[in-house]
Amino acid sequence: MPPGRWPFAALTGPCGGSFTPAPDVDAVMTRSRSRAGSIGLLLVLAVIWGGSVPLTKLGLRDLPPLTLTAMRYLVAAPFFALFLWGRPLPPPRALAAAGGLGVLGIAIGQVAQTLGVREISASVATVISALIPIFVVVFARVRLRQPIRIREACGLAVAFTGVVLVAGGDPRELIASGGAMLRGEALMLLSAVAVALYYVLSLSLVAAHSVITVAALSSLAGAAALVPVSAWELRHAAARITEVGVFVVFYLAVLVTVVGLVIWFSSLNRLPASIAAVLQYLQPIVGVAASAALFGDPLGVPFGIGAGLVALGIALSTTGQMRDAQELRLPVPK
Repeated sequence: MPPGRWPFAALTGPCGGSFTPAPDVDAVMTRSRSRAGSIGLLLVLAVIWGGSVPLTKLGLRDLPPLTLTAMRYLVAAPFFALFLWGRPLPPPRALAAAGGLGVLGIAIGQVAQTLGVREISASVATVISALIPIFVVVFARVRLRQPIRIREACGLAVAFTGVVLVAGGDPRELIASGGAMLRGEALMLLSAVAVALYYVLSLSLVAAHSVITVAALSSLAGAAALVPVSAWELRHAAARITEVGVFVVFYLAVLVTVVGLVIWFSSLNRLPASIAAVLQYLQPIVGVAASAALFGDPLGVPFGIGAGLVALGIALSTTGQMRDAQELRLPVPK
């Protein structure tokens, strides 16, 4: 049935005259409940994804960064293997491309994020990671050789202004950190760029194969790439197996990576991409609140203004563009 059309029953009057067709109320109610359920799941997803950076910071107390990231994707690997069960595998060239995407998005993007989170506050890291949707829009336009619109350029400028305010912090802390804060902020920016490139460069593979297939293959490749570097790290850094560490690994692997993927793509099948994207603007709010609760991160006026500018920049850059992403089959998960 085409969207926006009512299912009509063929009704006739006692003398053969037709009644005005009436909408199938049950079908409408079912569709409304489905959309409401999808919105509810996306709100839950915003909370799940919003807590990923603060919990990564928490996990780094017990596990070194490369090992934490590797364990996250190794725990998720059996689920991704299950996603591939019964699906035809792409040809060798596409498999190699998916593997390269896994190295880019996970071995570079996610590792850079974990290393960055170790150096700076979870609140600052959360706000910087919120730049990913803007980079997705910009890189998609560059790849398609389309000019960047004024609205998008303004959004990028506003968001970066917000990042400067958020990341600047107290100059005395910056000096006392010995450059660690600047390194952390640079790593978070590298992570945002790498993850955005991962999404945009997935376009051709997603067009030829299912999104689930590409996401599963790239995640398995990223996990495989992290195993040797994690083994090397464990020879030089201490790791403790604690209840908190195990909880963080399973949270990041099962909830953030696997369940998040399922909720996101199933919701995109029931909702316009623009609605799904707007609901994810809640992520930075959740992340900052969780960071303040877990670590007592100070949230002064400059931080609040900066975070607000980042949210405004994201809205300016992505509003109206998520429809284009949906048409292009552009994957937009975290």
